[in-house]
Amino acid sequence: MTADRATNKGRFAGPFKPLNVPVFRRVWVGNIFSNFGGLVQAVGAAWLMTQISGSDTLVALVQASTSLPIMAFSLVAGAVADSFDRRRVMLLALTFMFLVSTALTVFAYNGWLSEWLLLVFTFLIGCGVAFNNPAWQASVRDFVGKNQLPAAVLLNGVGFNVTRSVAPAVGGSIVATAGVTVAFLVNAVSYLGIIFSVWSWSGPAPQPRRRREPLRSAISAGVRYVSMSPHLMRIYARGFIFGLTSVIVLALLPLIARDLLAGDSLTFGFLLGAFGFGAVISGLTSARISESVSSENMVRLAFLGSAVSVLVISFSPWLMLTMAAVALSGCCWVLALALFNTNVQLSTPRWVVGRALSFYQMFTFGGMAMGSWVWGSLVEAYSIPHAFHLATGAILIGLVFGLRWPLSKRTEPDLEPLNRWQAPAGVDIVPRSGPVSIVVEYMIDEADVGEFMFLMYERGRIRRRDGARQWTLLHDLEYVDQWIERFELPTWADYIRFHERTTQEDWKVGERIRTLHRGEAPRVRRMLVRDPLQHGTTVSGRG
Repeated sequence: MTADRATNKGRFAGPFKPLNVPVFRRVWVGNIFSNFGGLVQAVGAAWLMTQISGSDTLVALVQASTSLPIMAFSLVAGAVADSFDRRRVMLLALTFMFLVSTALTVFAYNGWLSEWLLLVFTFLIGCGVAFNNPAWQASVRDFVGKNQLPAAVLLNGVGFNVTRSVAPAVGGSIVATAGVTVAFLVNAVSYLGIIFSVWSWSGPAPQPRRRREPLRSAISAGVRYVSMSPHLMRIYARGFIFGLTSVIVLALLPLIARDLLAGDSLTFGFLLGAFGFGAVISGLTSARISESVSSENMVRLAFLGSAVSVLVISFSPWLMLTMAAVALSGCCWVLALALFNTNVQLSTPRWVVGRALSFYQMFTFGGMAMGSWVWGSLVEAYSIPHAFHLATGAILIGLVFGLRWPLSKRTEPDLEPLNRWQAPAGVDIVPRSGPVSIVVEYMIDEADVGEFMFLMYERGRIRRRDGARQWTLLHDLEYVDQWIERFELPTWADYIRFHERTTQEDWKVGERIRTLHRGEAPRVRRMLVRDPLQHGTTVSGRG
């Protein structure tokens, strides 16, 4: 544990307790200023595009060019966050965004920007965001520890939404009074604080040196892990549905102000402020509510609250009532997304958490992007109230989905590495040697076969999830008490990584299987595939 993890007791309490951790406090404040600058830059870029282009499509592409890289590079960014030093990844991504934003400012000042060049700059900034986000989110636990992670994730959501409530109005004022160049300059300068905060962080405790997994293999391992983790897939599905349906409020907020309330830009600002206010309320109250309400029930409350919010907005002709409904939407938005994010981190081992978060980001942002298009198209085809009524029904369907596929109710799993396995000594082997074939022999009484099969189904899922190939369970036809588990790893390096991925929770399944085995311990044989012209080696042992 580093000095940065020390806390100043008594300074902050309740939902703000993570701010006692100096490094988290610095990075959190730095992120607020960076998000503020990014939103100001977005206003300037959108306004500039209206000035240099007469195409509505190109104006819409300004926002798309920033979010597209987040969708396109999520898998790669997650693998990078898990395979390299996250502190360095964040520094490189933030420095890259600072340089691109500075170049954008220079080009705007000199009048060199064209429509497509502006899109290139915003796309490059989006690339930096895509690589920074998984590394930043995966590092939150390194900052504050496991116990304060839920509160820290909530604070991140609150900070971003408060910034989103204020920054567009400030950005519009800056553009109107000083021009887009100053808006771009504000964004460039806003990166300096967060760069310094991350640079001053000493990083997490160093891990034992091991052979780095190739990036392509790391991406495949991430895909395999999440696809074979039912709990994660449920979180991703719920995040996608929530983003798809509840995004209608944010996506159509300008139309709510203009068409449903017959208001102007000031009305729009009030609604943005109400959304941010709801986000703050969520951050202040959710920690206390979570002490007596399960995560699944809190997610259901978020879906139900969003449905009520959307329905009220569709009927309300009064600003104050609509603001209350929008505040409720903001509260539910932060509550649900923070819970999903926290559940992903707490149910994922550290070796793959960046990739798991990148998948969550991809599903959730994908749902938001699709929902924005769907609800916008429905408004054009029908009307705003019709779109909101359909969205209310869709949110309630998402609520019913949770009744059928709820989040896991089990206690928080122990995902710390097991670190019990040791490589056999005296074997002529190199990391690229392989494939490695593993055979485990069990002796199971007939009365225990039912429980054994249930446990082996779970063990097979864990083995395949962590990299095993061709996993099979064999039953000896002559010696009916004998069962054989067999699987392969492509190389010896993959076999080592396979064991490094074993967690304390995984070991519990193995322990239950070993209690059913008749004898001292199951026999384990590790074998290498050898060329017939070369000397073959077989490694046998118990483990």
